[in-house]
Amino acid sequence: MKRYSLSDKVVLITGAGRGLGAATATALADRGARVVLADIDPTTAQGVAATLPRGRALALKCDVTQLDSVQEAVLRTREEFGRIDVVVANAGILGKSATFSALTPDQVRGVMSVNVDGVVNTVAATLDSVISSRGQLVLVSSVFAFINGAGTIPYAMSKAAVEQFGRGLGVELAHHGASCMTAYFSLIETDMIRQGVDADPHVLDLLSASSPDFLLKRIPAATAAAAIIDGLEHRQRSITVPGRWRPFAALRGVVGPILDAKLARDASVQRAIVQLENR
Repeated sequence: MKRYSLSDKVVLITGAGRGLGAATATALADRGARVVLADIDPTTAQGVAATLPRGRALALKCDVTQLDSVQEAVLRTREEFGRIDVVVANAGILGKSATFSALTPDQVRGVMSVNVDGVVNTVAATLDSVISSRGQLVLVSSVFAFINGAGTIPYAMSKAAVEQFGRGLGVELAHHGASCMTAYFSLIETDMIRQGVDADPHVLDLLSASSPDFLLKRIPAATAAAAIIDGLEHRQRSITVPGRWRPFAALRGVVGPILDAKLARDASVQRAIVQLENR
């Protein structure tokens, strides 16, 4: 397949004020793209935009949970750059790490509102533009789409929904000459992971008890961003980073149920869950 050049492409990125979104914006600008940094916190987005080449970055306030906010960002993008070629639906939250019995329905809905409704709103507002330019969508999922999400069930649910959304869009967009890539990442070195995982000993205990250490190695945000760039340039349907997760993803139908049963019997895992539930 012919390489998809990112030079002079217009790319809208949600959640671009920090972490993976900011790293992706920087990597895209290095490839010559014009980037729109959409974030609920415009100050952080403006801070990132200020580091990019003048005239090739636009920072916008955007609340992905509100369709009209995303539509306004799309309108501003088209006014500034004339079109949208690529959209990276990156905005997401981890939510409170707890067992489901310790969560309220509102807390679950809060995660789904950003991680699922936010992606739906982003795609709905940009789809016509992407189709018109025969461009690409990128939906940021997670390895939690296919591993057991005990302790972070709402997050895992949301990323599984994003996975199915991306797979379906990939098929539906093919006859338009456009495409959709689903990105599966493990733990990226971002504020979300540092504050929601690394700073919580109960979460760390559960992850350590349920997963081998080599699977929990942190990914630098720049490495994850580089994988997105490479995937875009080759119009890949999906990327999985680190690559050590690919065999698990491929064999999930067999391995998943076996590991679920093992985790349910594992004393150290159950002890960590009890501690998380009772804190």
